[in-house]
Formats: sequence, structure tokens, C-alpha cells
Amino acid sequence: MPDAKVIPFDDDRARRRARGVPHPSPPPGERPPTPEPASVPEPADPEPVDGSPGEPGAGRPTDPGGEAPWLDRLLGTGWDRRAAAGLSFLRRRLTGEYAVDAFGYDAELTDQVLMSLLRPVYEKYFRVEVRGVGNLPAHGGALVVANHSGTLPWDGLMLQVAVHDHHPAGRHLRLLAADLVFTLPVVGELARKAGHTLACTEDAERLLAGGDLVGVMPEGYKGIGKPFADRYKLQRFGRGGFVSTALRAGVPIVPCSIVGAEEIYPMVGNAKTLARVLGLPYFPLTPAFPWLGPLGAVPLPTKWTIEFGEPIPTDGYAPGAADDPMLMFNLTDQVRETIQRTLYQLLVRRRSVFF
Repeated sequence: MPDAKVIPFDDDRARRRARGVPHPSPPPGERPPTPEPASVPEPADPEPVDGSPGEPGAGRPTDPGGEAPWLDRLLGTGWDRRAAAGLSFLRRRLTGEYAVDAFGYDAELTDQVLMSLLRPVYEKYFRVEVRGVGNLPAHGGALVVANHSGTLPWDGLMLQVAVHDHHPAGRHLRLLAADLVFTLPVVGELARKAGHTLACTEDAERLLAGGDLVGVMPEGYKGIGKPFADRYKLQRFGRGGFVSTALRAGVPIVPCSIVGAEEIYPMVGNAKTLARVLGLPYFPLTPAFPWLGPLGAVPLPTKWTIEFGEPIPTDGYAPGAADDPMLMFNLTDQVRETIQRTLYQLLVRRRSVFF
């Protein structure tokens, strides 16, 4: 038989008093029950405070570890771990306890510093939208071929962030850059640290053989320095050297289309004489540069879209396929037409240059 629930008399009296019903008198000869004394909660221990009366910070609560909650509110929770990690990073940089590969790629510096500097530009300024990132292989080598534009190579940097931040495996894109990049002071050293290397067949084949994801923009200076009137019209892809590299390595070619970079610096003219004097492939003239000085070098905040297309396999061809000029021409044209068609599709769907 289950235990019966006993209702105390004092609780019944309290309920009756609340309803205005008099409590019945106990039977003759029976003493009324004595109510149990109400329990009084013990006073809580006072919270420790910082400082003495009259001193700054007096009465401020602290935690048992001695760290003030106001510091957590100011710097955010976990600030101590972040500070320790930052100091550890600085110590390794000062003592040289970090690793670089044969090309000068510094993975730690790229992930913790360079990507952190580029990410706000990627997310807040250009608001890049990425599509088809699943077409990039999870492992092994692949050659990403993209269009090139924008007067300055912001598109290569944004492409690098897109692969690093959106690929499920967090892969890193190794871009092939022109020799001019590595002759510039500071820029050349940072490019090496970020994993970029010279756009030559030998370096590309070594990276692909090592299972890296390699990016190339075959238009080169013709694409990045074209006038604003020719925006989103692909220039020649050279002699198809990237196709030969992919065929020899047996890796897939992934076409990539970038919309938004063409409008960041509307190039309305080219000071060719000044470019020759400075040893540059072109000297851009835009509505803001050089008329506004350094302010004219700030890119316009356009809305970007980066789309990766279906990979084109190359491992099914004969060993000597890279020496077949007709095959090279057909594959090069296939990649170029895929990128051009995707650019037009993205432009049709785009609502505005800036939104």
C-alpha cells in the first residue's frame, strides 16, 4: 500500500484563513497541534570586496581567484588565455621557433595575423558571398583557375580568404604571382610568408605534387589592368601553360569566377609613359587616383561573389597528353568559356554593384 500524504494542520489553517473560513475547534479533551517554528535562512557570507573605504574601487566585488569581473566585461571572457597565446606567439617570433616550408610559407603567421587582417575586409567591406566551395577537393592537389581584375590584386587576397574560411577542411590556397610582386619591398616578403610563389611551371608542379591547392589567374596584367569599359570580358589565357601543369600533375582544374572586383577601381585611363618610367606594366587613372592622393587608393565597397565551378579532371589522359597542342587549346578554351559563362550568369542575377 503506498504511503499516504500527510497534510499539516497549520497549512490547512492558513488556507482557511486566506479564504475567510473559520478553523474548526478540536474535539473536547484534545490539545490543538503546536505549529512548527518557521525556519529562518542563515545570512549569506558577505561577498569579498576590493579596497578600503574611501579608496578607488572600494566595494567592488571580486571572484575567489582575485580577478575582477569588470576586467572580463572590459576585455571579454577568456582575455587571459588570449593574452597568454599572444605572448607565446611573440616569443616564438622573437626567438625564431617557427617553421616555414621550402617556398617561405609561414602557416602560423598566415593563420593568426594575415588572415585576421584580411578577414574584416572580406566580411564587412566587400561582403563576399561564396558558392560552390564543395567543388574543391578535400585533400590532394588541384589547380584553381580564376579571372583577374580590379587594377590592384585584391581579388587574389579575397580568393585566399574564401578558400581558407569556407572550405570544410580549411584548406590553404597557394597563389602563383607575377615576378613584380616579389621585387617590391615588404610586399614580396609578405607574399612568401602567405604561401604565394612565382608563377612558373617548376614551382607549380612542386606544389601540386605535394598535394597543395594552387591558384592561378592566367589573364595576368592584361586582366588586372584592363580599362573599365572592358570589365568582365576575359582576356587571353596565354598559351595554356596552366593546363600543361595540371595534366603533368594529374590534378583537376577548378574554374573560378569572381564578380565585384572590376568596380573597386574604375580604370578610365593608363599613363603609359609614367608606367615605363616607374617600371610598371601600367599606371592606372581612376576618378579618384591620383587626383585625391592616398585617399584615391581606397577601393570602393562593392559587393562580391566568388563561385567555384565543377572540376575538370585531367587524370584520364595519356602520359604524353601535355605535349599535344590541340588538347591544350581545347582544355584552355573549355576553362575560359566556363568562367566567362559563369560571370555573365552572376551579373544577370546581381541586384546592384554595391548591394
